[in-house]
Amino acid sequence: MYIGIDIGTSSVKAVLFDDAQKILAQSSVALSVQRPNPGWSEQDPEAWWAAVEQTMDALAAERPLDGLRGIGLSGQMHGAVCLDHDDKPLRPAILWNDGRAAAECATLEAAEPRLREISGNIAMPGFTAPKILWLKRHEPEVYAHIDTVLLPKDYLRFRLTGHHVSDMSDAAGTLWLDVAARDWSDDLLDATGLTRAHMPRLVEGSEASGELRPELAARWGIRGTVTVAGGAGDNAASACGVGVVTPGSAFVSLGTSGVLFVSNAAFSPNTSGAVHAFCHAIPATWHQMGVILSASDSLEWLSRITGRRPADLAGALGRIDGPSPVTFLPYLSGERTPHNDANARGAFIGLAQSHGPADLTQAVMEGVAFAFADCQAALGAAGTDFASALAVGGGARSETWLGIIANVLNRPLEIPADADVGGALGAARLAICAAEGADPLAVCAPPAIRAVVEPDPAAVARYADAYARYRALYPAIKEI
Repeated sequence: MYIGIDIGTSSVKAVLFDDAQKILAQSSVALSVQRPNPGWSEQDPEAWWAAVEQTMDALAAERPLDGLRGIGLSGQMHGAVCLDHDDKPLRPAILWNDGRAAAECATLEAAEPRLREISGNIAMPGFTAPKILWLKRHEPEVYAHIDTVLLPKDYLRFRLTGHHVSDMSDAAGTLWLDVAARDWSDDLLDATGLTRAHMPRLVEGSEASGELRPELAARWGIRGTVTVAGGAGDNAASACGVGVVTPGSAFVSLGTSGVLFVSNAAFSPNTSGAVHAFCHAIPATWHQMGVILSASDSLEWLSRITGRRPADLAGALGRIDGPSPVTFLPYLSGERTPHNDANARGAFIGLAQSHGPADLTQAVMEGVAFAFADCQAALGAAGTDFASALAVGGGARSETWLGIIANVLNRPLEIPADADVGGALGAARLAICAAEGADPLAVCAPPAIRAVVEPDPAAVARYADAYARYRALYPAIKEI
């Protein structure tokens, strides 16, 4: 048996799988996000650990864990967990969607002109390194006591194993990794006043990072050695979970944020288009991502202000043959690909007296689809294309939304047959590799496909015109 633990922004999920990768049990605990100032986003690392304890306790109560062989970790990326000399968190973790460090990004790129070349990425407020520079400027008493910086899932690894370790895919999102070399960069660390001594040891996601502490094994009724795999950042773990590990394979994730993810055989950056070029979770493999910050979160926002559940909003639309007359810019929390603008904000354009909730819902769904098209264009500028993509994430339960995205991207979207546990399954698959020495390409196989959402040629043409209007809006209103 193997467990995948997925540390998200809104919940911690633990899923128990058998040797055939079938779900035996699962548990989740909700998390809250603190926003002490506009644009800030924080969580208490101890809340993550409490949630892991609860989910593991629940699994052990539902199913004996005596035969457990491995644990894999998947987690929200970029968060800064600052530990003191006694391995205690110095402050709440600053999360991936926190925008406070915009000024520090410019400082970093000025301090190390080769930052984009080495890291494969633009310095963005969501990354880890600018957050540490922000602490140096605004919370010097915290910065002065930093002994170790860990990412969210790696803090939980420390609690599980007692070791400071990270994997290549998650470490690539810090701006401290030489992504081509798959090693920490002394020059990038120096730009924030840190050294390798502040960093965890690096392993591949499919390698062992340590063993479960004996007292935890006893608590959960486990005998024998339990290997904890390197694991992965959330998107690389999801890719392992849905078999997107060979070059050219792709997925579209409609989660809180949105991701267009394509696996690559080589390091292939495109920093001018704000594409993320990261290490994959398995050896000698990389990937590119276009990232939008408010995907299903945009529909959640509309749900809050209309008082209707997201599923009800989406379900009321029925069949959609073409674009709405209303255009929505989904920049509720700023945007990454392609604009790299933490200060961008959302907007509805084209509203009339006749428009109601259904028009706004369709506009929101289309705005997110157009943002994915921006990601597709940025990946294309880096020489990357894909024939089709798997659809994952909570928003992918709406086939109406998937139909819009398929028409906008002009690519088929494949819906996996099994429940969406991509991150947890990917983490468990990496645990299989680490515990058993198995081949990641064999373990991380694609899923069975329940349905394929094909683009409609007539709608594709209409959406191409609507996308051109969408593209003109950001530069037109940026200054205001």
